[in-house]
Amino acid sequence: MTMEEQVQVYKEDLELLSDKDMKMEYILDYGKEAKKLDLKYKTDDNIIKGCSSLAWMHKQFKDSNIILEAEGDSIIAKGMLVMLLEIFNNRTPDEILSFDSKLLMQMGVMELLSPVRQQGMEAFLGVIYGYANKCKEEGK
Repeated sequence: MTMEEQVQVYKEDLELLSDKDMKMEYILDYGKEAKKLDLKYKTDDNIIKGCSSLAWMHKQFKDSNIILEAEGDSIIAKGMLVMLLEIFNNRTPDEILSFDSKLLMQMGVMELLSPVRQQGMEAFLGVIYGYANKCKEEGK
């Protein structure tokens, strides 16, 4: 599934829900399913700076793809990270860099998030796009 197709799946799922509380529960359900990040990756270098809660992301380049693992300490952050990893994980740098992050606005989650949590999402995107650029520059 392409990144755009995954965004469309989330958008269609959220459109089926009638109110903000149900939509937020959808995100929280993803948070309940979130995998834990190995403690060795919960370092200062992996903190996503700008998130309202603590969140870490481990990045690696393997077999031409960027592999991402992340965890947040709040249930909302966990849910959003699960959703975002479904979109961005295991992609080539070119796929990530050619993805228009404005499509995320169409998913229907931004209006559910506080301005501080929206900043956290922007920080997450900054880390991912920055890493994709680094991988591309290094010829990976």
